[in-house]
Amino acid sequence: MNKIMFGGGCFWGVQFYFDQVPGVTKTLVGYSGGHKDNPTYEEVCSHTTGHAEVVYLEYDDKKISTQTLLKQFFRMHDPTQFNRQGPDVGDNYRSAIYYYDENQHELAIKTLEEVQKKFINKIVTEILPAKEFFVAEDYHQKYAEKTGRGMCHIEYSPVA
Repeated sequence: MNKIMFGGGCFWGVQFYFDQVPGVTKTLVGYSGGHKDNPTYEEVCSHTTGHAEVVYLEYDDKKISTQTLLKQFFRMHDPTQFNRQGPDVGDNYRSAIYYYDENQHELAIKTLEEVQKKFINKIVTEILPAKEFFVAEDYHQKYAEKTGRGMCHIEYSPVA
């Protein structure tokens, strides 16, 4: 199994979206990209930890390619919004790709460059090596599934 992390605003919707993508075998919501060990949701929301709300996912590259996941990521949120997505504002809502190997890094850069042609505004997605992932509190896991709320991203559909 391969793994990658995406930050695209509120992690509830990002997780719900990627749970629908064939080939994604596991998703967890949590925090990464910052400097505080084992942060709580309240600490991340205080904007003092440096962490983004992210979805850690594992995927079967025989069923879905890294490039397809990247295209889905850029499709499901607005990567031109700096430190926000819609009404959610703050560095914890930033657009981010945290990669685990050089191939993912190269594909992320290439995909960003391709997708940039579709936007007037500059894409502000940060693309960085994965740091430690801290699993969010249980009540955040599969939140949209449990509650029917938090599905603020566009609906899943296959990309070419």
